[in-house]
Amino acid sequence: MSLDAIFRPRAVAVVGASRKRGTIAAEVFHNLVTSGFAGAVYPVNPKAEVVQSVRAYADVEAIPDAVDLAVVVVPAAQVLEAVEACGRKGVRGVIVITAGFAEIGGEGRVRQEALVEVVRRYGMRLVGPNCLGVVNAELDVALNATFAPTFPPFGNVAFSSQSGALGLAILEVARDLGVGISQFVSMGNRADVSGNDLIEYWGEAAGTEVILLYLENLGNPARFMDIARKVSRKKPIVAVKSGRTEAGARAASSHTGSLAGMDVAVDALLGQAGVIRTDTIDELFDVAMLLANQPVPRGRRVGIVTNAGGPGIMATDALASRGLEVVRLRDETQARLATFLPPEASVKNPIDMIASATAQQYDRALSELVASDEVDAILVLFVTPIVTEARDVAEAIVRAATRSDKTILTCFMGRHGVPEAVSSLRAKDVPSYAFPESAAAALAKAVRYGEWLASPEGVVPTLEGIDAPRARRAVAGAAASRWLSPDEVRELLAAYGISMPRSSVVTSAAEAAERAAHVGLPMALKLVSDTITHKSDVGGVVLGITSADEARRAYAELRGRLEALGRGAEMQGALLQQMVPPGVETFVGATRDADFGHLIGFGIGGVHVELWKDIVFRVAPLKDVDAQAMLGQVRARALLDGFRGAPSVDKDAVVDVLLRVSRLVHDLPEIAELDINPLTAHPRGVVAVDARVRVAPR
Repeated sequence: MSLDAIFRPRAVAVVGASRKRGTIAAEVFHNLVTSGFAGAVYPVNPKAEVVQSVRAYADVEAIPDAVDLAVVVVPAAQVLEAVEACGRKGVRGVIVITAGFAEIGGEGRVRQEALVEVVRRYGMRLVGPNCLGVVNAELDVALNATFAPTFPPFGNVAFSSQSGALGLAILEVARDLGVGISQFVSMGNRADVSGNDLIEYWGEAAGTEVILLYLENLGNPARFMDIARKVSRKKPIVAVKSGRTEAGARAASSHTGSLAGMDVAVDALLGQAGVIRTDTIDELFDVAMLLANQPVPRGRRVGIVTNAGGPGIMATDALASRGLEVVRLRDETQARLATFLPPEASVKNPIDMIASATAQQYDRALSELVASDEVDAILVLFVTPIVTEARDVAEAIVRAATRSDKTILTCFMGRHGVPEAVSSLRAKDVPSYAFPESAAAALAKAVRYGEWLASPEGVVPTLEGIDAPRARRAVAGAAASRWLSPDEVRELLAAYGISMPRSSVVTSAAEAAERAAHVGLPMALKLVSDTITHKSDVGGVVLGITSADEARRAYAELRGRLEALGRGAEMQGALLQQMVPPGVETFVGATRDADFGHLIGFGIGGVHVELWKDIVFRVAPLKDVDAQAMLGQVRARALLDGFRGAPSVDKDAVVDVLLRVSRLVHDLPEIAELDINPLTAHPRGVVAVDARVRVAPR
């Protein structure tokens, strides 16, 4: 595999290795020598014959044996020459620790471009520059090509960090939590090897079962989604992404644009790819502890075993608030539990065995839940009392876990005796948390991942009734940014099989009266303006017009309102539109992001769309399963199912519009923003009542 020279080298050269401990160059060499690396390590230093008791070489080409990997720790101005020598030597992998490249701009960027040219000319792979380095903790390799003071315990978790400084802390946290690391990479500037390359590599690596990512950006989002979507089907990927605030969101003049910030795009992409997103590094490791050691939960039903009522209630609240189910156990299960628990115990779930609970009672209660088909996961709580040893309870939990295919996690609260018990649990692959909320949060993330795994992969469907040439004619002239006229919007949507009511654009009160009969009564009159986005803010929508005279009067009054506001010049006319029967007002939109491409939005629509912000997004192109999932993820989804006796809407028709909009923006990438609001959904079919489209050069 292309990265084997970096992760599994037979010989490593440290170019710039130093005798002076405490310097980065010295610590990299020291770590390689003392980590137990299975291969040879060669120091390269033209000013020293010996480095840390090892014979040194003046340059990498002077090393008599083959070298697979070179770690370069020389001043930035000397890196290019050093890497060129590595290429001549036949080195296949290079880690450049040195800073002073693209991260400083200007000359550094030029230097990095030259570095990449050398690497590619010789067919090498490069990690960095400006990075912490690489670790492979696998026992048959034991490679620590970093200057970090901590070598993590070996395990099945691979970690990629876009921050070197954070990488130092991550390795320490992994050691303290007992999370075993298979491989770790600090990517630095990602001049060559990217996070996408690592995900692809670890997706095939036998020693890695969980992939953790610290992300500052996604690099190539389309390639990330393609790779992550495939790897997530085999191994969980857990990511924490910095930069969640709205401060960096660009201004937008459509509903969709104003609702879809950068973090919305990241959330959508990670969700579609099956990547588990966490808010913090702590939560990242909480989820990793669970998925690295326990099976993915098969469902949302959780059984709780505790020796204290308060923590049991806390756990119940924490689980329920995250969408998990603390199910009431069947009467026969409760009866069996009551045979060995005191009368004061509660056996419904949570199973509160009270403070006198013994390790044997934990064992029997867990045996009941392990054997039961009523729960998918078990959360075991323990508060250290005087009468029961925490270590004995931990052993009972381990015994239960070894005979169970259910997800089991624990929470040992208190200090006395807990460290030893927790160590015992983690050594036997049972994760333990300090508080119920942390356990519940990790379990909820794992459950949602399990549901994603169980869902079909889906396809981008072939759609009938699409006339792309007709649509392209409608957006002719997209060389400059502009809003399409109502007639152009109608033509564009019609070309993709999205129906709108009969309508006509008028530019005077007399014309409004003349065209009323053609449009059909009753009808609505709507302001046409490129600059006024929210028509209702200026009284720009008049409903229920039933005659030509009312149409004439409505147009004149609208013109008068705008002139009174000093905005008469912004009125380009009005749209007369046949009114449609009432239904559920939904919203479908698209907005183009410079990095992610088009985002497709769906939610409950109408004039309050930006107030409620009940919108979910996905990255185009949508698969059929993506569109179907969007309908189920809005908070007001009960309206679609028929709220308080109302009929259920035609969900298939809504899904069809989402897929058609996704196809539309794929075929016509010059569409910058698109709103269909409302898309009125009826028991049979949908109608795009109002729509706006802006085109702009890519």
